[in-house]
Amino acid sequence: MITTSGHLEELRQRLIVSFSVIFLFAVLSYIFAEQIARFFMTPLFLASPALVKLVYTNLTEAFITYLKLALLMGIIFSTPVLLYELWMFAAPGLHENEKKTVITVVFWASLLFGAGAGFAFFIVLPRALHFFMGFANPQLTPLPKLSGYLTFVARTSLAFGLAFEIPFLMVAAAKIGWVKRNYFSAKRKYFYPAILILSLLLGAGDLMAAILLCLPLFALYECGILIIRLFTGKQADNDSPSGDLTGIK
Repeated sequence: MITTSGHLEELRQRLIVSFSVIFLFAVLSYIFAEQIARFFMTPLFLASPALVKLVYTNLTEAFITYLKLALLMGIIFSTPVLLYELWMFAAPGLHENEKKTVITVVFWASLLFGAGAGFAFFIVLPRALHFFMGFANPQLTPLPKLSGYLTFVARTSLAFGLAFEIPFLMVAAAKIGWVKRNYFSAKRKYFYPAILILSLLLGAGDLMAAILLCLPLFALYECGILIIRLFTGKQADNDSPSGDLTGIK
């Protein structure tokens, strides 16, 4: 049995590993920050061919922006390690045969995150940028700032990557015992509107972008329900904290 002090020590060690990996990838990202920034600018220039460069209006803006970009990229690149540390800390009671599935779980969770970030950058972002840049006219000239644009792209990619983690979070909640194995299938009428609202927020007001996001999220939600049924046993219903209390007198 793990004591409270042992649990806190394990948390400390896993936090140290997580922050160390983020720092390492952030440093590497900063070394290539200019190349990463140029890659991120490509969708904007494609959406508005008349725009050939971004501007910055503060002497330290470019430097601070590259630091923020490097930190966000560090978090993104560290996702597999962060997911592994989170899973191992949240489910310390796994049996030996279940621990062997951790690598598989982390692989698919990382793949989902990458798919979400890629979906945002290659599908949603071009449409959103085309919409926003469409307000330009002879009396209105767009002058996107370096900091605002790169932060928008990085945060959007990070947000979509996290949104695509829905199946992973669902399976984790069921496996740890926070919810019953049939909880999410019974709560569709609440989670579907929540997904729709999340899609509208992440779509930044672009209805088409929101639709492009909510449809795969609905599919991922159903995949999460299917994976829970395959990954958890029927005894989870009885072991769940929210189980039947009718036997209590």
